[in-house]
Amino acid sequence: MLRMKKILKKIMMIFLILIAVLVVATLLFMQHPKFGKRPTSKRLELIQKSANYKDGAFQNQSFTPDLAEGATMTKVMYQFFFGKSKRSKPAKALPSQKTDLKQLGADENVVIWFGHSSYFIKADGKTILVDPVFSGAASPIPATTRAFAGADVYSVDDFPEIDYLFISHDHWDHLDYDTVLKLKSKVKKVITGLGTGEHFEYWGYDAATIIELDWNQSASLGDGFSTTAVPGRHFSGRSLKRNSAIWVGFVLQTPSLKLFLGGDSGYDHHFKTIGDTYGPFDLALLECGQYNEYWKYIHMMPEEVVKAAKELRTKRLMPVHWAKFSLALHAWDEPIIRVTTEAEKQNMPIVTPMIGQKVNLNDTTQTFTKWWVGLE
Repeated sequence: MLRMKKILKKIMMIFLILIAVLVVATLLFMQHPKFGKRPTSKRLELIQKSANYKDGAFQNQSFTPDLAEGATMTKVMYQFFFGKSKRSKPAKALPSQKTDLKQLGADENVVIWFGHSSYFIKADGKTILVDPVFSGAASPIPATTRAFAGADVYSVDDFPEIDYLFISHDHWDHLDYDTVLKLKSKVKKVITGLGTGEHFEYWGYDAATIIELDWNQSASLGDGFSTTAVPGRHFSGRSLKRNSAIWVGFVLQTPSLKLFLGGDSGYDHHFKTIGDTYGPFDLALLECGQYNEYWKYIHMMPEEVVKAAKELRTKRLMPVHWAKFSLALHAWDEPIIRVTTEAEKQNMPIVTPMIGQKVNLNDTTQTFTKWWVGLE
């Protein structure tokens, strides 16, 4: 019996040592610059004055639990391990077109999507890049969220100088450390939500090039361009501490176009308010994917995407936030199937380019194939 007690004591000691080593290793790993930095000094003072900041964190306009009623983290983790769709990734490489971004015509007004929430806009002579992720992964541990085959046909080298880099929030699938480091010499202005600029300064961006906006705060960008940051229903954070920076969508006004650049958001009344205040829009780019009933308050279901587009009063809807990473439980093509079906029911014109295909912002009659069919 004494021998058994000694063995158990030894096993327990080894277990505790392993736990301690794991904790220390995790803490050391999280010191890597890619985790960014929480706001400090004058930026933190400015944040603390925001009407949207309370109890040490930014708040949504409506009560927004992490998980929906009846859902628990245990259920969610079980589903991720045992209930994820067998078709969470396409069986074949995604098709794409390789548009030469450096040779676009001076008078072209286009948007080019790169999968998930990354896209490039050329409008009225200016170049705009939104939430670029070109490292091949959307996680601090790359092996856990690799991009689908065929989804990473573009790299930073393919881009011309970027007049405006828009970042909706600091989650890994929207703010990619490797990508923004490589882009640094090409970017003239960074436009993001209040607090996120701390990451960029920590990573070596000149503070003078960063514009940070609170909800419903506007900035003139010159040459007939302006933008307003607008609310979403989501959260932020690259590590254990959440909501140190605000999550936003953007109203982008160019000399000839008005675009809605939507960040991640659950459905809420803010879409109608934005539509009534800033609409109508020529095109709205809205997230469609990585949703689930378990977390329906922070990511829209596909049918809600169409409802939001209607409330925004947009002429056309372009669904993004799909076709690059598997961050939810659904089949990889379920978002586009459901949203296109609902858009047809609601008579909402929908824009569904393949990766790299040019979307003409001045041609509302442009048609697109259902390129995802047959890639099961």
